Amino acid sequence: MKHIYVAAAIIIKDGKILCTQRGKNKHDYISYKFEFPGGKLEPGEDGKTALARELEEEMKLTIPVEQLEYFMTVEHEYPDFAITMYSYLCPLGEKNFDLLEHVSAKWLPPRELGQLDWAGADKPIVEELMNQKL
Repeated sequence: MKHIYVAAAIIIKDGKILCTQRGKNKHDYISYKFEFPGGKLEPGEDGKTALARELEEEMKLTIPVEQLEYFMTVEHEYPDFAITMYSYLCPLGEKNFDLLEHVSAKWLPPRELGQLDWAGADKPIVEELMNQKL
């Protein structure tokens, strides 16, 4: 089974978390699911470096690596691949961003994250965030 390594941003602004919705995917089980933005690590990249690159590519959002704070790692198996996802807290100031890879986005307080239809790998992060005060 193919194994991929990804980094995900828990972007926080004014006590709310950015939830982004995927578009259509070749795997129906992740099509149109909500996820934390981010992407695959390239060979030799660490999670923070990959995440900063992915946020720039997917959202035109520049986040200094030193502002990313490790949150948790998730191991998850989908039917066609396995994933290791490193997640990072990412405070956001007054910056704007563009959704270049996602079909929609919502800002929700942590206690409301469970209302959305999340991708399987993101669910443990959602559960942990719902139990924390950010």
